[in-house]
Amino acid sequence: MSDHPHYIDGEFRPARGGQWLDSVNPATGEVWARIPAGEAFDVHDAVAAARAAAPGWAATPPMERAAILRSWARSVRDHAEELWRLDATDNGRASTEARPAVLGGAAQIEFHAGLAETITAETVSISPAAHTYSVREPFGVVGVIIPWNAPLAMFLAKVSAALAAGNTVVVKPPERASVSILAAARHLSEAGIPRGAVNIVCGEGATAGEALVEHRDVAKISFTGSTATGRRITQRSVTNLKVLGLELGGKSPNIVFADADLEAAAAGVAAGIFTGSAGQACIAGSRILIEDSIFDEFVERLRGQAAAIRLGDPLDPETTMGPVAFDTQYDKVRGYLDLAEAEGARRVFGGRCGKELFDPASPLAGGYFVEPTLFATPDNRLRVCQEEIFGPVAVALPFSSDSHALDLANDTVYGLAAGLWTNDLSRTHRMIAGLRAGTVWVNTYRRLHWALPFGGQKESGNRTSNGPHTLDEWLEHKSVWIEHG
Repeated sequence: MSDHPHYIDGEFRPARGGQWLDSVNPATGEVWARIPAGEAFDVHDAVAAARAAAPGWAATPPMERAAILRSWARSVRDHAEELWRLDATDNGRASTEARPAVLGGAAQIEFHAGLAETITAETVSISPAAHTYSVREPFGVVGVIIPWNAPLAMFLAKVSAALAAGNTVVVKPPERASVSILAAARHLSEAGIPRGAVNIVCGEGATAGEALVEHRDVAKISFTGSTATGRRITQRSVTNLKVLGLELGGKSPNIVFADADLEAAAAGVAAGIFTGSAGQACIAGSRILIEDSIFDEFVERLRGQAAAIRLGDPLDPETTMGPVAFDTQYDKVRGYLDLAEAEGARRVFGGRCGKELFDPASPLAGGYFVEPTLFATPDNRLRVCQEEIFGPVAVALPFSSDSHALDLANDTVYGLAAGLWTNDLSRTHRMIAGLRAGTVWVNTYRRLHWALPFGGQKESGNRTSNGPHTLDEWLEHKSVWIEHG
């Protein structure tokens, strides 16, 4: 058991109210750490520190900011082993994902450092009697609300981008998985990031989260999480009409045609919903659309892929899928297992949970494990086909033609991602053009890189992050008109 205090104004401090929240290891169901139960006055302290630091950090030349960020990236690499282990223990992410996520986070910090050196002004010729141009400036204090499914990776990505643009930051980490973020804060000052430039306030969304969203001195909120929470944030942010960057949910289709390499497709589809964060990802390929002529054959291939998945301790290098991240999410996923059958979907394989999967004497018997599970139905209107489950649960739906596949794929309020498995080049281009999704993968799935833009359509979000224009999300435009007289 260890305590991990807030990080405010360059110091670690407990919540002013003196209360703590338990952090539970989802692989065992046991409490292993505590984080502060922050409230509005803790958020106020953090915002005040960020506001005091904002002028100095914004005035720091971009090349100096870049050098500091590169130093931070080196520090993350130096402590990568400690950080990924804490991350995996806190949210159950298998080491096969947790380790590369930390190293990828360090590389993303360096990418943002490079972008900091490219912030430019634009001169616009309007009149010979005037000098007109536009500049881009940081917002000042920004709030970043981190999701629990990839806490450390999102912290490194979002905070480094905000800092690169010259903002100061107040982070509200997920109350279910804050420890790795707080551990990473220990290395901020040694990298040269000034006190107050990054602040971390833990706590429940209804207290610390809402206080951050409603604070009048916070100019922008970046939120990654569910669409339902995104709506609440939108409503709460009207105090000062904050700029909102919302990266929200998904119910992504993974479409398999008969001409595809079915062995590669089965492996990719399984990774997209099962071994990829145990299905706890907004981009999870949770709707598997299969051409009807190969439906039974492909389902059997998926069964084989699922049978080869090894559930276990996230720190064990042999584990290929960890547990669901916390108790209420575990209960939610199990509820959808019951709902699917009640709606008339056919369970093809899986469905066992918790103690059904391990020897009762094993410490893992108390963990929040859900077996990779597949349902089949021809009816895309079922709730399990339309609602984001956020667990290793997929639904297989047959289709008969390209147009039928597109109709099914787009028949959702979400538009985050889609997968496409085919060797027909003409079909590939037709499907890409017709899919309403921010990212389309062809003959692969769940491949992300900070150099490529990422965002959603419809109710999957309103902002694009990553890519060469990442910093645009963190900068405001100012136009200047100087009359010569």
